[in-house]
Amino acid sequence: MTSALLTDRYEITMVEAALRSGTAHRDSVFEVFARRLPEGRRYGVVAGTGRFLQQLADFRFGEAELAWLRDNRIVDGTTVDWLADYRFSGSIWGYREGEVYLPNSPLLVIEASFAEAVLLETLALSVFNYDSAVASAAARMVSAADGRPLAEMGSRRTGERSAVAAARAAYIAGFGATSNLEAGRTWGIPTMGTAAHAFTLLHDSEEQAFRAQVDTLGPGTTLLIDTYDIPTAVETAVRVAGTGLGAVRIDSGDLPSLVGQVRRQLDSLGATGTRITVTNDLDEFTIAALRAAPVDSFGVGTSVVSGSGHPAAGMVFKLVARRGDDGGWVSVAKKSAEKATVGGRKHAVRVLDGGIATTELIRVGSTETRAGERPLLVPLVTDGEIDPSYLGAEGTKRARDHRQEAMSELPADAFRLGRGDPVVPTVYA
Repeated sequence: MTSALLTDRYEITMVEAALRSGTAHRDSVFEVFARRLPEGRRYGVVAGTGRFLQQLADFRFGEAELAWLRDNRIVDGTTVDWLADYRFSGSIWGYREGEVYLPNSPLLVIEASFAEAVLLETLALSVFNYDSAVASAAARMVSAADGRPLAEMGSRRTGERSAVAAARAAYIAGFGATSNLEAGRTWGIPTMGTAAHAFTLLHDSEEQAFRAQVDTLGPGTTLLIDTYDIPTAVETAVRVAGTGLGAVRIDSGDLPSLVGQVRRQLDSLGATGTRITVTNDLDEFTIAALRAAPVDSFGVGTSVVSGSGHPAAGMVFKLVARRGDDGGWVSVAKKSAEKATVGGRKHAVRVLDGGIATTELIRVGSTETRAGERPLLVPLVTDGEIDPSYLGAEGTKRARDHRQEAMSELPADAFRLGRGDPVVPTVYA
């Protein structure tokens, strides 16, 4: 399926006007960056690179798309003919997926003709704004969970395509599994899930429901124990599945108090290895509040797929340089109040002291990297050829691994949930 019309109309009308003015083929450099982090956040996590590159590979105007543009007079015939041959032939560099980013980090740099590059604005922003918002929130939840596993289960709280993207972003950020089967099939993410309250209500008794589930899925399954009375459900669950019952799930109530009570009851019944998972409208703050409780794992829905209150990362797509008539690069930048940008091609490095990040250093017009600095931009597309290592399930796993490495460089203050400034300052040089 083509991704060519997953864009705003003005991208194509700009191409039409640029073709007429003779500027469409000027070499240009665009950047994707966030002017600021969501209020109170100390860092962000890049996600969406693999999805964006796959969408780029599918960015083609077929006969159906061209006919629609022509029939609806979106652009003129010359532009339609140009779009018919569209293939991105430029180069793209970016922060590795899973990388930490900060205000003004140039997490995507696109170099191509103006017309080729500008068409990608909406596509790039729609992917990176959502995926990075989810990954940034999920990373905070992972930190709050303090080593205990989390599962993403928010498919019913967002759009059907966003659900797949959210599951992938949360996995990159450190979640261990998703309830979404398409995310499992497409991106290689482990899937999980057993039964909802409806399954218990279907049966004439809670015991019958538990027996049906254990008979089908085995005693290692997870039984939902808060449909009726929790102490009764715990007793019934252990009686039906035995002391080898895999886990119980609590989806309502005063979790800190309930978890302790359920743990004591399970232990008294001999089910000392039965795990407790909780899934009641959790976010990073409620997860942190449960650190002292004997919770073994968490399931998170609405908060993770909504970026925990920040569903978009605030990223923008800006032209920062173009070729001049003499063949040299000309820096360009907006000067408008509150939306001013820094012109010029950027080279970003992270300055480290003893393995801990101290500065996000952005050099303008220089590609120098000194001792104690880690380069952040890597080639993603070279002369139109996409690096396949960032695609598919394997690319997703690599991003997850890199996220763990990048997070290990952050100062300890990064993991405080209280409001604060970005944990590492961004400096231009």
